[in-house]
Amino acid sequence: MMIRPNAREPDMSSPAPSHADTCWQALLQARDHDWSTGPLRVPLDPGRLTIQADGRWQAEPSLNSPDAELLDALLPVLCAPEGCVIGQLGQSLDGRIATASGHSHYINVLEARVHLHRLRALVDAVVVGAGTVAADDPALTVRHVEGPNPLRVVIDPRGRLAGHHRLFTDGQAPTRQLIGTTLPTDACGAHQRHAVLPEAEGSGLPGAVIAHLRDAGYRRILIEGGSTTLSHFLEAGALDRLHLLVAPLLIGSGKTGLSLTPIETLESARRPPCRRFSLGDDTLFDLDLGTT
Repeated sequence: MMIRPNAREPDMSSPAPSHADTCWQALLQARDHDWSTGPLRVPLDPGRLTIQADGRWQAEPSLNSPDAELLDALLPVLCAPEGCVIGQLGQSLDGRIATASGHSHYINVLEARVHLHRLRALVDAVVVGAGTVAADDPALTVRHVEGPNPLRVVIDPRGRLAGHHRLFTDGQAPTRQLIGTTLPTDACGAHQRHAVLPEAEGSGLPGAVIAHLRDAGYRRILIEGGSTTLSHFLEAGALDRLHLLVAPLLIGSGKTGLSLTPIETLESARRPPCRRFSLGDDTLFDLDLGTT
């Protein structure tokens, strides 16, 4: 959990001004900051925000609650010493990610979608499965926020995707299609970069994907979807954190979110350390999977 040693108690009779834009700029600077040179210091108007290499921060004067929560929710992604693999899933209160007809726009509110785009801007690579690309044709860019677009990675061992999808044609960000060893390299379109995954199936595939990206220099990795891909990474123990965005919405039927191997008793259920943040009407559950 982040420690926020603010210099003074907030004055409840006079709410602190918003420094949301400055805090977001500080997070973008922390993304590429060389911590060997010391902490990151960002001027506030008035005052100063100081961020340490381990994610602790201090503001003088105190930040208001939304700005403080912005730092608390996202600094763990940036300040993990070995990098961070984080999963993200948006769902309804009853665990649905789409109706029975497949309609899903939008279960979560705008603030939750902005949070997702912030995650994209702070990581080095965002990963989706071929099924998500085939069904949704996502852009995986940072349209809602200022910041860099990450490398877009598609797990496609069987080479099922054609080259017409936006990821391969829009030129908005680099895209890498991960294909299996049995496919010829011309199975991918000439306009996109591809890479051959090592021999790995089932529970070994998430580790192979992460190892491939880490070897290429991508330390911060977002596993965005779909739910099947995210479930595989979670079950394989490949995630350091999970951001679960829950909308106060009851759908009652349709596609479910996480799907893991059944357990017999609740003693076998995972109960990782959890923090909660408000995103408009939605709630963000930040699960620390690295400690379980």
